[in-house]
Amino acid sequence: MTSFTDSISAALHLIVDMDSGLLTIVGRSLAVSATACAIACGLGLVLGAWLGVARFAGRGAVLTLLNTFLAVPSVVVGLVVYLLLSRSGPLGFLGWLFSFKAMVLAQAVLVLPVVTALTRQAVEDAEGLHGEQLQSLGASPLMRSLLLAWDERYALLTVLIASFGRAVSEVGAVMIVGGNVDGFTRVMTTAIALETSKGDLPLALGLGLILLAVVLLLNVLIALLRRWRERRESGGVAALPLAVSV
Repeated sequence: MTSFTDSISAALHLIVDMDSGLLTIVGRSLAVSATACAIACGLGLVLGAWLGVARFAGRGAVLTLLNTFLAVPSVVVGLVVYLLLSRSGPLGFLGWLFSFKAMVLAQAVLVLPVVTALTRQAVEDAEGLHGEQLQSLGASPLMRSLLLAWDERYALLTVLIASFGRAVSEVGAVMIVGGNVDGFTRVMTTAIALETSKGDLPLALGLGLILLAVVLLLNVLIALLRRWRERRESGGVAALPLAVSV
């Protein structure tokens, strides 16, 4: 028990004293996840909105494949990205392996299916409610997808926050493609795994507490956004405030 309480006390001291090593790892972790989410969300929101309204041959197969990607383990994503970026891989000429860019790419690939699938579901549900009205006003499929995505913007904000939580708490992919190099590619999750194996529990616990705080904050933001959306809808806010020009 003494060892446990001492480790907790030392971890809190690291956080309160703003230990430089701890802050460096936290800052790098947040930067990697934020950059990866920005890339994945930029692509996923557009692709998901389009899939929400598009109807084409093979759409069911595409959605099945997309939903399958949601369950792919992060280590498999890391392995695929590693093979792509290795010297013998098709992207080996970039020289990104064991770098910040490689970790961003791996997390972006991991998060992209999540953003795309959730956006597609939100837009498709909205299409079922307002699609006929928009079609009667002459809206093209592209215009419908944009309008419906805007109408579901509060729901999509929760998607963005959830995707960041998925990225920042991931360990397998960044461990494989980043190499967990001290001072360069070590992030919170990989540092926790390494420091625990080395027996440096205070640093591992300190990073773990910060990671828990980040995830908790993200969940609080999601809850607040949902409550805010419910209040707006119960207050009689128009579902589709934008007009469509015929």
